[in-house]
Amino acid sequence: MNSALLVIDVQESFRARASWANSSTPDVADRVNQLAEATRAKGGQVIWVLHIEPGTGTVFDPESGHVRLMDELIVKDGEPVLRKTAHNAFTTTNLQQLLVSHGVTEVTVCGIRTEQCCETTARVASDLGYRVNFVTEATATEPIERNGVTLSTSDIIARTEFVLDGRFATIQTLAEAIA
Repeated sequence: MNSALLVIDVQESFRARASWANSSTPDVADRVNQLAEATRAKGGQVIWVLHIEPGTGTVFDPESGHVRLMDELIVKDGEPVLRKTAHNAFTTTNLQQLLVSHGVTEVTVCGIRTEQCCETTARVASDLGYRVNFVTEATATEPIERNGVTLSTSDIIARTEFVLDGRFATIQTLAEAIA
């Protein structure tokens, strides 16, 4: 079975925002590096994805200088770095084409915004027929406030695991994914 690690939005844009101080996983890049190394050792593909919002003037605007992989990430020559403008990594990129061309049937998802771009990518991958593993310990999120109520990062992570597991993905620990 051919596999790929999809690294979603582990980019300096997030660290440039004040809200990063409340991140669930400030060492997400270190955890992603462990997954990437294990994926390569098993002969899998590592695909890096960046979120961009051209012309917005935000930290996600390529002109800001923040739209780049986090500095400590280890990217090997030949590993694709895709740029997306949608929440999932498929709609506005050639990710599906890359996966098909490499015969990939299983993907592992990690990255930033557990409940947003990572979860959405996992759902789309499942709908496209991929076997999906979701490594929550290698994702990061921040508290979300709505109508005066704040969801903690642990609540967000638990919710994501509940809605994905057994439906769209298999939830794996970092150790399980590396093994």
